[in-house]
Amino acid sequence: MSKQITISLDAMGGDAGPDMVIPGAAIALRRRPELRFLLHGDEARLTALLEPHPQLAAAARIVHSDVVVRMDDKPSQALRAGRWKSSMWKAIESVKTGEATVCVSAGNTGALMAMAKFCLRTMAGIERPAIAAIWPTLTGETIVLDVGATIGADAQQLVDFSVMGAAMARAVLHVDRPTVGLLNVGVEEVKGNEEVKMAGRLLKEADIPELSYAGFVEGDDIGRGKVHVVVTEGFAGNIALKTAEGTARQFAQYLREGMNRSWLNKIGFAIARSAFDRLKEKMDPRKVNGGVFLGLNGVIIKSHGGADPEGFASAIALAYDMAAADLTNRIVEGLAHYHRVGVVSAVTGDTRGDQ
Repeated sequence: MSKQITISLDAMGGDAGPDMVIPGAAIALRRRPELRFLLHGDEARLTALLEPHPQLAAAARIVHSDVVVRMDDKPSQALRAGRWKSSMWKAIESVKTGEATVCVSAGNTGALMAMAKFCLRTMAGIERPAIAAIWPTLTGETIVLDVGATIGADAQQLVDFSVMGAAMARAVLHVDRPTVGLLNVGVEEVKGNEEVKMAGRLLKEADIPELSYAGFVEGDDIGRGKVHVVVTEGFAGNIALKTAEGTARQFAQYLREGMNRSWLNKIGFAIARSAFDRLKEKMDPRKVNGGVFLGLNGVIIKSHGGADPEGFASAIALAYDMAAADLTNRIVEGLAHYHRVGVVSAVTGDTRGDQ
C-alpha cells in the first residue's frame, strides 16, 4: 500500500497562480489518491476554485495568506516583505514544522531559495544548496546539478553536490552506486578551470563508497546518459538546461512544420503516428518538470513558473517520490559518511572530516 504523504503547495506561485495549481493538484490526486495537501493562499479564491474538484477539496486544507511573492520581486525584497506572511513562506514553514513532508512552488526561484535557506537552513557541512533536475536521456534519466542555485561553485562545493546528487540518484534512479561525472570542456584531466580540476582530484582521493566517480563529461554526454549524475556550477548548469529545453521546442516546431508541408507528409505522419506519439511523450518537458533543492533540512520542489496543470502535476509527483524515498535523510547519511572518511587535497592540504 502506498504511503500517505502531505504536500505543501504555494498555491499563489507561478505565472497563473491558483488557476494552474488547483487543477494540477487535482490531476496529481487522481493518480495518487493517497496524497494530502496544504494549500497556502487566498482562502476565498482557493475555496471557489476547489468547487469543481470535490475529491481535492476533501483531501486538502487551506491555510490563508494575504501576501503573494511576485515573479519579479528581488529575493531580498521578498524575504523582507513576505517573511511569515506570504503563501511561499508559509508553504516552506509547514515542512519545517512537520505539517507537510515536502513543499512545491512555481513561484519566484530566487525568493524561494532565499526563504528556504532562511527557514530550513542548510545541512551540516553544506555551505550552499543546489538545484537538481532530472534529465531524459537515451538510456533513461540523468540527474544534473546545479542548474541555477550556486553561481561559480568552488571545488569543495562541487564535491558536496556530487555526494548529494548521488544520494538523489539512489533514491530516484534506484542505483546502488551511481556514476558521477563533472561537466567540463573536455574529458582530459588537463582541461577545465582549476576548481573543476581540483574537484576531480578530491573525488578521486575520497573514493566515496556511495558513488563511483567517472571523471569529466562533456555537454553532449548528458543526453547520451553517460553517467547517472552530472555535476556543475549553477551558471553553466542553468544554461545547459535552458538550451536543452529550447532545442526540444525547436525540434518540435520543425517537426510540426514538416508534417504540414504537403499531403504526402501528412499521410506519412498518419502512418507513423504511434512512433511520433512516443517521441512526443519522451520529449514533453512537462513530464520532467520540477527542480529539487538539495542541501536543506527539508525538501523543496521548484516547478516552472509557466507550467500548465499537467506540468505542475508532474512536479507534485516528483515531490511524492522524494518524500517517499526519504531523500533528506539519505543525503544526511551520505554527507556524514563522507565527512567521517575525510578528504585531504594533495593540492591545498585542506582536510575534511573528523580528526
